[in-house]
Amino acid sequence: MGKNGLIILYTGNGKGKTTAALGQALRAAGQGLKVCIIQFIKGRDDTGEVRALARLGDMIELHTMGSGFTWAAKDPGEPKKAAIAGWALARKKIMSNHYDLVILDEFTYALNFDYLAEPEVLAAFKERPRKLHLLITGRDAGEQLLAAADLVTEMREIKHPFQQGERGRRGIEF
Repeated sequence: MGKNGLIILYTGNGKGKTTAALGQALRAAGQGLKVCIIQFIKGRDDTGEVRALARLGDMIELHTMGSGFTWAAKDPGEPKKAAIAGWALARKKIMSNHYDLVILDEFTYALNFDYLAEPEVLAAFKERPRKLHLLITGRDAGEQLLAAADLVTEMREIKHPFQQGERGRRGIEF
């Protein structure tokens, strides 16, 4: 059994990155590990995952820090402010030595849009408590993040109802 925490990355254009991360959170919590999830893009508090995790009590801590999808922001500066606030919270949680798994959901956007400095983020990942597992999700993971990760899974879209103009469905997309 490894003694050092892993950096796990779920990336790609396919659906399922957050869903897989939530499954990992459930698995970890089921084994008695302390889990913290910080959502960076999602700004809604009425999603299925928010409702379900609220029922689990203190097994999994969830923070929804995003302001919604970046392309829909009325104030173009709002997503950056939300990302900076989310990272401040994430860094505090990562360095607290209180968790076994911290999930940074939709975090790649904060790096891709230069809301956060990638060298600073990667340095914090290296400085984390030795046992802490980090799980990062989001599309278009950059080369430096890919190189820093111990485990990378790419979700590839093959077919999706969105392609036929269908809207997201409650319990499936949110």
